[in-house]
Formats: sequence, structure tokens, C-alpha cells
Amino acid sequence: MKFKKENKDIHWCPGCGNYGILDILNEVLEDLNLNPSNTVMISGIGQAGKTPHFINLNCIHSLHGRALPIATGVKAANKNLTVLAEGGDGDMYGEGGNHFMHAIRRNPNITNIVHNNMVYGLTKGQASPTSPEGFQSKVQVSGVFEKPFNPLAVAISLDASFVARAFVGNKEHTKKILKDAIKHKGYALVDLFQPCVVFNKINTYKWFEENTYYLENHNPNDKIEAIKAAFDNSKLGLGIFYKNKDKPVFEDKCDGYFNYETPLYERKPDKEKLEKLLKSKA
Repeated sequence: MKFKKENKDIHWCPGCGNYGILDILNEVLEDLNLNPSNTVMISGIGQAGKTPHFINLNCIHSLHGRALPIATGVKAANKNLTVLAEGGDGDMYGEGGNHFMHAIRRNPNITNIVHNNMVYGLTKGQASPTSPEGFQSKVQVSGVFEKPFNPLAVAISLDASFVARAFVGNKEHTKKILKDAIKHKGYALVDLFQPCVVFNKINTYKWFEENTYYLENHNPNDKIEAIKAAFDNSKLGLGIFYKNKDKPVFEDKCDGYFNYETPLYERKPDKEKLEKLLKSKA
């Protein structure tokens, strides 16, 4: 069974970076020899949130900003699944900003892929949390005056166990980053640059090529070095910024705390304990 869906009508604008991400994801999942039946993608709302519709796997198209808690629950219920949480920069860092922080804190073994085009594409082009200062839209007519949200700096400071950034324009580099993220045990953030060709005329394919660089001679195990790289806005780094392989994983801690003998989804209520509980409440 293959991940790629053939002859599927895809509803994105011509030239949208989501096409490249979809192509890369299909190849990554195939290359890792994953089973579509044991792979789950949870998405939020937005153009990026449509991605799992076009891949042959299990999916939940959730509420705006709510992909991460659902993905955490899915992984806790059956830790044998490969779980991806996917959405746009507005969905994950705006509406879902609180869940973003707590997913990092809990460290479930999931991969969080954020399509970062620095604009709200579905709702016609207003500024998103990552839009640059001065960005003008039909809503921000005088330009954005806040500094953009820095997801990598936040994730590293909260000790996310894997933090990386890629650009859809470099397919092979992005594939390697995503493979490393999926194979990593723990919460893995991949902030993935992709242009919105209709509503963001600033951060284009050419802009990303000219304003990014690849991390070289960088030690991803050094948190201070990673923080410095994340705050470097002279050019935006691409690569793996930070890794912490020693951080306990959420579903493993659940096993120890609740003493699960079987996956949560297979558990049946203990009738004797339930009867005792009901009698104690009577």
C-alpha cells in the first residue's frame, strides 16, 4: 500500500509551496518504509491543514490550533503508531500557541510539521504570527508593527527535544530533516518555509533562497549555540538547531504512572475495581 494518492484533485493555488511539501512527505514516508495503516496525521485548519486529505494514511482534520493535543492523545492511546501533527504558522503558533508550548513540555513522540509561509493563506492574506515587520495586508494596511514570533527560539528555550528548520525549495535537504525528525524519539518540530504565491509577495521562493543559509559546523547538542543561531535574523538558518535525546517521552511516562499492561485503546475496565469505586461513592 502506497502513501501517494493517484488522480486526486488538489485544491491549492498553482505554485503554492504546499505542493512541494506534499511531494516530499509522500517520498519521506515511502523511504522510511512506514505502513499507512499505522501512520496518523492530525491537521488543523488552513491551506496546510488540507495536506492529509491527499495522502493515503489515517487522519483527523481537527479544530483550528488543536492538532497537537489530539496528536498527543493518539500517541498516548497507541504508542506503536507513527504520529504527525501538521498545520500552518497561524494554526500552530497563533491559535495553537498554547498547545505548542505544552506539547514541548510533555514531549510526546510525535513530529510537528509547520508550513511557515508568514501569512494566513486560507483567510485571504492577513498577517500571521511570523509575518515580518512592515508586512502590509488588507487588514494591516499600514504594515505589521510587532516583531515576528520566533518559534525556534521558543522551542529551544523550552527544551524541545528536536528543533529544525527547512525550506521546501531544497527537496533533498528537507527530506533528510523530516526523516531525522520522524525517527527521533520525542517531540520534533520542523518549521518548514514555503511561499504563498498569492497573498505574500515578499517572502517568495527567491526571497527564501537569498535570505537563508545552511547550518555548518553547528553542534545541535549545545543549547546555547542553538539559541544563538535561532536568534540570528541577519539570515535564517536551515538545518537541525537542537536535539536532546535524554528527555523522557510522554507516553513512556504514562506507562509508568498508570502501569498500562496494554495500549490504552485496548484496555477494558476492571469490573471489580469499578464496583468498589461505585460502592465508595454511594
